[in-house]
Amino acid sequence: MNRFFGMMVVVAGIVVGLFCASWAFYQLAGLGARAAVALGGPPEYGIAVSNLVTLMLVGLMVGSALLTIGERKWSAMMQDRIGPNRIKVFGMSLGGIPFLLADALKMLTKENVELAQRNRVLFELAPAIAFMPAFALFAVVPVGPEASVMGYRVSLQVLSLDAGLLYVFGIASLAVYGTALAGWASNNKLALLGGVRASSQMIGYEVSLGLALVGTMMAYQSLRLEEMVTAQGQLLWNFLPALGVIVNPVGMLVFFASAFAETKRAPFDLPEGESEIVGYFVEYPGMKFGMMMLAEFMEIVVLAAVVSTIFLGGWHPILFEGWLKENLSPIPFAALCAATLLLKTLALCWMQLAVRWTLPRFRYDQIQRLCWKMLLPTALANVFVTGACILIDPSLQLLALVGIVEIIALAILTFVGTGAVAPVPEAHARAAAHAHLGH
Repeated sequence: MNRFFGMMVVVAGIVVGLFCASWAFYQLAGLGARAAVALGGPPEYGIAVSNLVTLMLVGLMVGSALLTIGERKWSAMMQDRIGPNRIKVFGMSLGGIPFLLADALKMLTKENVELAQRNRVLFELAPAIAFMPAFALFAVVPVGPEASVMGYRVSLQVLSLDAGLLYVFGIASLAVYGTALAGWASNNKLALLGGVRASSQMIGYEVSLGLALVGTMMAYQSLRLEEMVTAQGQLLWNFLPALGVIVNPVGMLVFFASAFAETKRAPFDLPEGESEIVGYFVEYPGMKFGMMMLAEFMEIVVLAAVVSTIFLGGWHPILFEGWLKENLSPIPFAALCAATLLLKTLALCWMQLAVRWTLPRFRYDQIQRLCWKMLLPTALANVFVTGACILIDPSLQLLALVGIVEIIALAILTFVGTGAVAPVPEAHARAAAHAHLGH
């Protein structure tokens, strides 16, 4: 009971903290616009610089760094063991936060080993190539709606592009160069094997990842992420929001699985499986390794933010949105909307950590079979069904009906499949194991 009460207090504190941070981000964007006008420039420049600092450097970077501690704590809780608690400040562990400073100090001061047979230019360039795509992807995510702050129209989005989803595809595809170059430039056979595995896995899953979003493009008639969020605010039958998870649930499932494989985390961590190979970054010491590790956690945050934007309504609170808009002033309402997106992102980050510490690692042939024989045909079928439904009924009501049927079918298959596995008696399991060892 005490643990449950403590978790509720932590969740409430997170919600309040996200709201306060969102309100501060809007105010800083307004101050940036005012400063830009005072310097003789357009207010959009000041808003862009402010969003770059608050959303990218503070929100994304700090959030990804905190996620490294969150994964240690959550994995310890799932495995019923003690998490990071040895580094303390005045006798307090502070939830493991001091480990961030310890890790940063260790990486900055660790010996920089120079490999004699490496390709110097590509070896030094690979960590930056792996880091920058994950960092740049967050720029097109609309964190909050437009609001009037200090007389200027302010929105929490660094970059608004007409081809927002194409930008996502293009930048995400660049990450494979970092892993491939890291493995090849190290002049290490195990690193090269990890780089080849990462390249084949990431390139393969990019096909199904792109096809998974074609349905949402057709449904919302736009490539701009902010317009897709706005379209999800419309009501079907005057009560049901046109969320991406409702009109295109199969697309969300395929996209989430494909993007999860793109992050190279368990159960898709074959490029760096410690029991088989060490990984494509085995030769990288200190901060170079730190950049690659931080890029992995940034990919978790970016994946969660993109899924929340395209499939979960983005910054729409969904529940009581009309009442909140009528009873709150513009800036608090916009801050609440931005906090909603950040909370959805945080929930999906937690889901990825739960999956990572629940499922065992796939074999390499299983990963390729899942991509080419399951996800890719499913994505193609989803494109055909979505296009047919929109052609018959452009109002998306038929598409939503099909999506609800798909959700029910997936739920039934999940529960039936879970209950169909009979437990193997311990004696039979031991006999099977001995027979396998005998062969």
